[in-house]
Amino acid sequence: YGSSTFDVRSVAVLSGSYELPLGRGHRFLGGATGWRSTLAGGWTLDAIETARSGFPFTPQMSFNPSNNGDTRNPVRPSYNPAFTGPIVLGGPNRYFNPNAFIVPPNGTFGKMGRNTLIGPGLDTLDISLLKETRLAESLKAEFRVEFFNALNRANFNTPNLITFTRPGGTPATTAGVITSTSTSARQIQFALKLLW
Repeated sequence: YGSSTFDVRSVAVLSGSYELPLGRGHRFLGGATGWRSTLAGGWTLDAIETARSGFPFTPQMSFNPSNNGDTRNPVRPSYNPAFTGPIVLGGPNRYFNPNAFIVPPNGTFGKMGRNTLIGPGLDTLDISLLKETRLAESLKAEFRVEFFNALNRANFNTPNLITFTRPGGTPATTAGVITSTSTSARQIQFALKLLW
């Protein structure tokens, strides 16, 4: 019994589009003429902000102390009754504290629930700046600059789940370590297309 692996409790997505008040008929540079008017008008700013909580996960062991012969389903550890303090630390070097867990006795299963910890959340802002220019009666050019993850925020993946690698009971040095991100670093792309 436990949360689904895809159980993201909180998700917020905000999007908006704003035509910049530039060029003929607008507040700024409304008196521009000729090429200045063409250059000033037709700009639109678009943005999408996405924020969500993390995915549930379960610390695991790379061996099976239950000795039931099942190699497909990793066994979970048990909670350490002597542990005090927060289990989830939140940093990429040690997202959760592996000392909060112990190896269950030989021939038993761990008592930790399925998907009881929540991984890192995600927060990203994508922005695009678009310029539309009429070239002829039925021909328009659209120039676009797009910024993905514009604030260049590091959105971390789920940490290393393997808490114990051998029956000795000493936590693995890589337990809780995050080695990758769920989104790329800031990316900028330019696009130009003709519409007719």
